[in-house]
Formats: sequence, C-alpha cells, structure tokens
Amino acid sequence: MTQQALRPEHTSDETALYMSFELANKRWKLTFGDHRRGPSRFTIAAGDTEAFLRCAATARARFGVAPSAPLYTCYEAGRDGWWLHRWLTEHGIHNIVVDASSIEVSRRRRRAKSDRIDGDKLLERLMRYHYGEKKVWAVLREPTPEQEDARRPSRELLRLTREQTQHTNRIGSLLVLHNLRGPGRVGSRAWNAWWAQQRAGVPPKLQQEIDRELARLALVRQHIRAIEAQQRREQNPLVRQLCALRAIAQRGASVLVAELFGWRHFANRRQVGACLGMTPTPYSSGDSDIEQGISKTGNKRSRTLMVELAWRWLRLQPHSELTAWFNRRFAHGSKRMRRIGIVALARRLAIALWRFLEHGEIPAGASLKQASAA
Repeated sequence: MTQQALRPEHTSDETALYMSFELANKRWKLTFGDHRRGPSRFTIAAGDTEAFLRCAATARARFGVAPSAPLYTCYEAGRDGWWLHRWLTEHGIHNIVVDASSIEVSRRRRRAKSDRIDGDKLLERLMRYHYGEKKVWAVLREPTPEQEDARRPSRELLRLTREQTQHTNRIGSLLVLHNLRGPGRVGSRAWNAWWAQQRAGVPPKLQQEIDRELARLALVRQHIRAIEAQQRREQNPLVRQLCALRAIAQRGASVLVAELFGWRHFANRRQVGACLGMTPTPYSSGDSDIEQGISKTGNKRSRTLMVELAWRWLRLQPHSELTAWFNRRFAHGSKRMRRIGIVALARRLAIALWRFLEHGEIPAGASLKQASAA
C-alpha cells in the first residue's frame, strides 16, 4: 500500500528518503520508504538516538539514497513531547509533529490496527504531505523550550486542584459514614476545631485514615500556594493585561497565556475558535442538514476554562455587549439552550480577549478593575 502512494511520474525529487516513527514506552518502530520501493522497517529501544542514526544509514544504503539527500520524518504528538523533534532538527532532519486526532482512519465497522500498519499509514501520509497534500493531517506548531516550560506551573496547578478536590470529597464521605458533617471548608480553622471535638466519637482506624487524608490535603494546599506565589512574582505582561478585566483572575489569566495567547499567533477569529475546538461541525448531505455541535479538537484546558469564564463574565460584566447578546438569545430559554448559549458566548469571549491582547480593544461595555475601584 505504501509503495503505491506516489508514483515516480508524479514526483519531482527522487532522492529524498521518508520515515515515520511509532513511539512507545519501550520500543520504537521505524518505517523508511520512498516513492519507488516497499517500506523498510526497524525496531529500536525507545530513546536510542544512536540506533536511529544507524538505521537511517542502513535505509539510505538499501534505497540507494545519497548521504546528502534530505530525510523527512514524522511522529504523532504524545508523551515524548518535543525533545525528539528538536534533536532531529539539530541533526539536519526535516521533522514534523502531527496531531493524532487529525489522521484519517477507515470508516469500516472494524479495522485492523498494529504498529506496523500505523507506521505504514504515517509514511504514506508523510509522502502525500510533502508532495502538496497539506490537508492530509494537522501539523503542530513547535513552542520554544522557554514557552514549553512556561506551561508547567498552570498544568501542575490544575492537577493539584483536582487532587485537592479528591481529598476533601474523600474526607467528607468518610465522615458521613457516622453522620458527621463539618462546618465550612475541610482543613479550615473552624473545621479543624470541629474535628478536634468530634474525633473521639470516630473509630480509631477511621481517625487514622482521615488524619492521613488531612496530611496529604495540607501538602497539596502548600504546593498550590507556592505555585500561585511564584506566578505572582513572575507575572507575564499579558497576564497583567488580562487581569485588568473584571471576571478574570490570576489563575485563569495564567492558563490562557500559557496555553493559548502567550505563544500562538492567530491571523483571524476563526483560527482562535479552531484552536479552542469551538468551531461548528455541520453534517449536510442530501436532504440531511444537522449541526453536530462544536468540534472539540483544540486545546481542552483552554476550552474548559473559557466556558467557566463565560459564566463568570455574565455575573461580573452585566453591562457588556457580550452579556446583553447572551441574555437576548439564550437567557430566557430552556436549561439546554443556556448550556448551548454559554459555549457560543465562550467562543465570542475568547475572540474578544484575543483582540484585547493583540490590539488593546476593550470588549464593548466591559469594565476594568481599576475603573470599578475608582
């Protein structure tokens, strides 16, 4: 199948070599090929770059490709991140990282899947891509090492927040076993004083389990405070600009800058919506004309945050045009219509924030924190 993807009469460069990676935790599958012969496959230990160079030299000899001829490679974005892409680029190899969800698959009910099949399909699409079929998949834009590292605090903070919720829910569930419901937030001063009075009535093993949960909860909250303090000390100018708007706080602004606005460059509002996965997906065929909802193919962290910010925007920016638009269209509808409307508002809000950061255009009718304080 791979050798038939491109024929010699349709090509202009017969000296290039192509290769796809299938990256796994222990083994990497390498599939080399050109447009004339069948693929050549190798298996190496994961992360063994020297073995990769040896396989590349062997493949060049098998295919009769000169050492100076270009080598085009690709792999799906995953746990290996960008280090491999940067290493390949440093060694003069033309690599691209593709979005795995953008790769077309068979529409049959059942399809065969293996590392060998996946490697062959990636190789076929790589050759199609380099010979002009740019929409065969979505190629990801590489962040700089500094931009990639800047995303770590916000992502760690998200994981810690989820872990904090898990501990508080677990403690509450354990206490309900004995009809105990503490006041306020778990771990607060009022709650700790209440727990000191109630613990005597709880079986000893359950006391120990709750104490261990409380210790882990305290450690998580300590880490959260440390990250938030670091973000305040090292605040990005774009974060400060976003925080000037009411309804946007430090944590949300940091996530938006790190994941969306800090290093990505958008040419228009459609690209903003596509990056968030908030573009419509119509199904129109024959007499069928159905809207399937948003695509959900973009940055999940930013998309989830934008929906939360949209609800917050309605409450804290009641005089803005975005809020007025939502109230006209969806506020008096059913619960389902309000949920649909809040996603539409989130998309409009993301575009408004992009214009605010790019051109300084304050969303119409929105108020700034400085103005509200005055």
